[in-house]
Amino acid sequence: MILATRTSRRAWAAAAVLALAACSHRGSSTHTASTSPSPLPTSSSISKGSPTPTPKPLTENPLTGGKPSKHGVVAVKIDDTGNGRPQANIDKADIVYIEQVEGGLTRLLAVYDSILPTVEAVRSTRANDPELLAQYGPIAYVASGGAPNPLSVLDHSTLKSDINDRGGPGFARDFNRFAPYNLRADLASIATKLKSPQAKYVGFHWSASTAQLKGSPSGQSVRTSVGSTPVAFDYEPRTKRYARSIGGAVQYTAAGTIVSTPNVIVQFCSVTTYYKDIDVNHNPSKYTHTIGRGKVVVFRNGRRITGSWSRTRNSAPTNFTDSHGKPILLRPGGAWVVLVATGTPLG
Repeated sequence: MILATRTSRRAWAAAAVLALAACSHRGSSTHTASTSPSPLPTSSSISKGSPTPTPKPLTENPLTGGKPSKHGVVAVKIDDTGNGRPQANIDKADIVYIEQVEGGLTRLLAVYDSILPTVEAVRSTRANDPELLAQYGPIAYVASGGAPNPLSVLDHSTLKSDINDRGGPGFARDFNRFAPYNLRADLASIATKLKSPQAKYVGFHWSASTAQLKGSPSGQSVRTSVGSTPVAFDYEPRTKRYARSIGGAVQYTAAGTIVSTPNVIVQFCSVTTYYKDIDVNHNPSKYTHTIGRGKVVVFRNGRRITGSWSRTRNSAPTNFTDSHGKPILLRPGGAWVVLVATGTPLG
């Protein structure tokens, strides 16, 4: 069942005043989305007397290839500018998407399942987030406010959203930073509050085997861009992970841990200008289309595999296949997915 909450007109007015003071993005408010019905079978679609199917227990975590978790999945929008770094616990995310917003900037959409920590800095929603996350099912989605149109899109999605830019259950302000780059979210409490479901298959195939890499070209470094923001990762043979760097400097979390991943997936997508969401500097947002098909390049174990991705509809997983049409195997442990515009250079 999708969680729905209504706020009074007085609460909305108060939230609007606070949003102008706290957020650079227009239209922030305390908001819990009322969503469309879950696309699960209803009682009328199941024959009378037939038992309700019991889902088979997971033998591995679909988002890491490791041990399944016993709690729900939470996705959260994280700042990706200098003002929001170092991010808190971004290294604990299983899957992280780098997506373009407005003005050539990027934001992170981090998906947590193995561990549900407290994260920072939580930022506002974008209209393409429900499309991207629909493949995960009616999971919990955390953000800080948003413009009216993206909030409306979120309202009509199947996500169980918790939007809060003032502080409240599961949220707090970090007074060592300045707003709007200081909102913290306790993902464990939010997952419980929203009754977020467990992880499901979304298209990732995991294997420690490197047989598929035989004959593949070197993939020691990743150099591309999302919007006008450079994106770089470098492979460390000792750890078999790719460390993220910005401006030539390796990135660290607020706790001093290197931001790294065993897999970098560069997914080439159609990116269009989204005029229904314009920021205070008159920059229109960008909409990254994750339903369709296109080129993909996967980096793992210091090698690169070129193939294609495809996704047919909102509820469908994203399939990543190599040049022979076989699923691309990822090294267990999670991945960063870089959503670049079609035609973007990749080095």
